Amino acid sequence: MRPLVRRLSPLSGLVALALCMALPGGPASAAAGERVIVCFGDSLTAGLGVAPAEAYPARLAARLEAEGYRYRVVNAGVSGDTTAGGLRRLDWALRLEPDIVILALGANDGLRGQDLRAVRANLDALVERFQRAGARVLLAGMRLPPNYGRPYADEFRRMYEAVARQHRAALMPFLLDGVGGTPRLNQPDGIHPTAEGHRVIAERLWPYLRPLLSP
Repeated sequence: MRPLVRRLSPLSGLVALALCMALPGGPASAAAGERVIVCFGDSLTAGLGVAPAEAYPARLAARLEAEGYRYRVVNAGVSGDTTAGGLRRLDWALRLEPDIVILALGANDGLRGQDLRAVRANLDALVERFQRAGARVLLAGMRLPPNYGRPYADEFRRMYEAVARQHRAALMPFLLDGVGGTPRLNQPDGIHPTAEGHRVIAERLWPYLRPLLSP
């Protein structure tokens, strides 16, 4: 049986929500006992440059099914998204009534040199809103290249640790662990993972996701 995974395209929030609600297996027609995992991120989550079935959310869906977990995985990755953009589309993500959220935003903020106080406030708000709605949050941290300066890069890394600690959320320190900086696992742009890179992401994510799952 094909793993249940829905992929949201980079449309406006209302249109994307309408599409998701209309899909078979959407919130209105979820099977009894089925729970939802929302992968809420940017192009790294959307799977830019790879087939939908090759992106890490689909690979997680396949593993969940193989191991007998009854979850529907929604790929809510939007290419180019920032933490501020995530806040703007948060309401329709909450309409999915997620049991678990893998929150993987902030990379584009850092690459644009955004004020980290604002980025931190956005991440705090995202985690708090998801948790208030009853979701367990797995925050996926990011890293910046050294050319952004050691102080900024270090503060950026520590920001994820501080957010997870404040909200008692699960933390994967680096979404691209084992992938970032490895040419064979990245597309020619050196930023976006290949299909094999996404396989590694899903494999490295699993030990952090597993404790959040319900039998």
